[in-house]
This record gives sequence, structure tokens and C-alpha cells, in this order.
Amino acid sequence: MGKPTGFLEHTRELPSKRPARERLNDFKEFVEKYPEPKLNQQSARCMNCGIPFCHSGCPLGNVIPEFNDAVFRQSWQEAYDILSSTNNFPEFTGRICPAPCESACVLGINQPPVAIEEIEKHIIEIAFDKGFVKAREPKVRTGKKVAVIGSGPAGLAAAAQLNYAGHLVTVFERDDAAGGLLRYGIPDFKLEKWVIDRRIKLMEEEGIVFKCNANVGVDIRINDLLREYHSIVLAGGSTIPRNLDIPGRELKGVHFAMEFLTQQNKRVSNKTVNGDDILATGKNVVVIGGGDTGSDCVGTSNRHGAASVTQFELLPKPPNERTAIMPWPTYPMVLK
Repeated sequence: MGKPTGFLEHTRELPSKRPARERLNDFKEFVEKYPEPKLNQQSARCMNCGIPFCHSGCPLGNVIPEFNDAVFRQSWQEAYDILSSTNNFPEFTGRICPAPCESACVLGINQPPVAIEEIEKHIIEIAFDKGFVKAREPKVRTGKKVAVIGSGPAGLAAAAQLNYAGHLVTVFERDDAAGGLLRYGIPDFKLEKWVIDRRIKLMEEEGIVFKCNANVGVDIRINDLLREYHSIVLAGGSTIPRNLDIPGRELKGVHFAMEFLTQQNKRVSNKTVNGDDILATGKNVVVIGGGDTGSDCVGTSNRHGAASVTQFELLPKPPNERTAIMPWPTYPMVLK
């Protein structure tokens, strides 16, 4: 590694965030970038550990110590090449992944783990800035045609990999723009939509065709797809919400999270909102559920100017740190 003693000299530091009072006034991302010296220090914390458990902690199998070393040496093309060898969309995962790689970091046994997710985001953004990210259209086509139904993270990844293999890929999306949950689920303050548009443009340059406002099974018959395409990938996502069968559920003002979040994402993108507006402005808001979607509703309600926001969670409050029942390198259920 570039600096074997780095983890002894530097502790974990995350980038600064825009002040809460400021970021409540807009829906822009609020996590800022590292200054160059800080990025160097954080990459230097990656140990020369014998077995890098972060490899197995990462569902993608990202080659983490190697790209950290390249960042330390400021070898940006090398860092990008290593990262993109396993990760189709580092600009997405670097913003919204729960980072199980960090939970598995060997340094995390007795110190704060390496800030892998932030380093990953910096690699891809620096790569875009320096012009390293270019369309990679296959040199040889197989002639096989594949339809991918759904353009969320899974559909986009499947489309990218199938296209790199030389197949002719068409992605069908029932919404008016590609991205699925990335576009109409995750708020802009976590993932601004120009990040998605930038990647979709690259994928189109690589030969992938996107057909939006195309609801397979409604607007398009599945039998027609079976006749036209050699294979079909189903990546429709999990779009049916879990209801609460309790008295009062049918009353006015009770909404599923995705109805609320999708509307706001469309507003931010200056798109038409279907149905009655769901706004938290001046209202006392209750959010049922303490996970990521619940936090998205809390953040959105605060930005709407809610009079109050109360969040209910079924489970007990988790501890601030690992306990004996969540040993390293498992993913710890700790307070975030």
C-alpha cells in the first residue's frame, strides 16, 4: 500500500455537509467533497491487511484496497479502471449504498473503518471531470436481441452487462424517464437526477435503446416481445407497498411513502404531478417506519416546511456501536 502507517496517523473523517438551515431550502445534495489533502489522508488509512474482508463485504466484489492505493498515489485513471472493472454505476453506489464494505473493513475491528463509499464517489466524479469515462460500444455484436423490462438499478445493470457482451439491448420503462427507484424514489438531496441522466446518455451512446412510457403488459403485449426478442429480463422491481390494515387507514391524508416521494421528485424535475398534491407544508406529519424510506419522508417533509415531524419505528432503538451479538465483520444494526 502507498502508506502502511496511514491508519495510525489519520482517523476517519467524512466530508463536510451544508448547514441544515441552508439545505432545508432546497433539494440539492448536501454532502460536499473532500479537499484534496483529506482525500489523500482517507485513502492512506487503508491497511495492508492480509485478507481484505471488504472484498467479501461488498456485494459487487469491488477491489477496494487497490483503488484506495491508486487514490493515495493520485493515479486517477488507474483508480477508475479498477473501480469500473466491478461496478457499473459507482456514482450511484457512492451516494446511496449502505456500505457493507465498511462494516467488513479490517480496520473496523478496533478503529473507525476506512471511508470507502466516499472515496468511491470521489473516484468516479474525478474520472468524469478528467474525461476518463467514455462510451464503450462493443466491437462485435452477437445479433441476439434482449428486452429488459424495468430501468431501475437492476435493469440498468443487466442492460449494461448484456450490451458489453455484444447483445442488442432495449430497455422498457413504464415511467416517462429511465431510472426507476433512483429517479422517482430516492430524493434529490441524496441523488440529484443529473447524475442519472449523465449515465443514461452514456448507455445510449453505447448502443442501448430506452423506450419510456412503455408499460409491458398494458401498453405492450408480452407475446409481441417474445416474438421480437431472443431473451427477456424481468427487472420490474418491488412496487407494491405493504399496507397497514388498521382503523383510519382509509382517511384523507394517509399516504404510501412512494406516492409522496414520487410527487416531490417530479416537482424538482419540473414535471407534471399526477393526482392531488401531497404536501407536508404547515402540517403535523407522522412517518410510520424508521428505515431509509422513512428517513426520505422525514427529509422531504422538513424541506416542505412541516409544522412538526414525528417518526415511529417498530423495533427498539439500536445501540450506537457494535455489541457482542453483532461482531465484526457482520453488518451491524447500529443507530445512524
